[in-house]
Amino acid sequence: MTTPLGRDIDASDIAASLIESYAGRDGAQLLEPVIRREFPGRVAVVSSFGTETAVLLALVADIDPSVPVIFLDTGKHFEETLEYRDQLVAELGLRDVRSVAPDWSQLFTRDPDGALWRRDPDACCFLRKVLPLRQALAGFDAWITGRKRYQGGVRWDLPPFEAVDGKVKINPLAGWSLDRVEAAFAARQLAQHPLLAEGYFSVGCEPCTKPVAPGADLRAGRWAGVAKTECGIHFGGSAPGC
Repeated sequence: MTTPLGRDIDASDIAASLIESYAGRDGAQLLEPVIRREFPGRVAVVSSFGTETAVLLALVADIDPSVPVIFLDTGKHFEETLEYRDQLVAELGLRDVRSVAPDWSQLFTRDPDGALWRRDPDACCFLRKVLPLRQALAGFDAWITGRKRYQGGVRWDLPPFEAVDGKVKINPLAGWSLDRVEAAFAARQLAQHPLLAEGYFSVGCEPCTKPVAPGADLRAGRWAGVAKTECGIHFGGSAPGC
């Protein structure tokens, strides 16, 4: 990573320094210095516009509604998600939401029938999410996610700052509880994703998302029945077998 002064600094060192500098902060108290002081004009939010996304986007909008928000338009989303995206953009006054699509020439070559998700879900995510995000983030030094430790899996020990692919990744809600998220929705009267009422507690692409029973793991409906829990955008690395 090259700083505005032209010095090359490893993203891992920056992340470690930020963890120390902002120990004990989260939510808006973490987001404001990150957006205004640490990475002014060089940070973006990556949002799926899923069931919990409104909290993070509302916090960002309060600080600076012109912060770029990247939405990976995979071509496989629920129509309800696309409508919810447009609703939140309008209600929160977000000024720079970028819907990023995959390279259709690559899809034509590697997924001509649109069913790669069934044969090789990792390869499908790589083509429709990982590669487009990598390109969309090319001009940024850092990006903000809405991941939380209570979502389980590899997220249990999620730090507030980490380094992936030479960029700093910021997780301002990492330590929030589900109760705190729900309280924020209620306090701010934020719109809920329309599929939440149908048992979709975590929403991704339509073919790979199922509703789950009350009390089940929040992400149990994602890639149900296969040994996959993440789409891959949070890990970097090269392409899976595709």
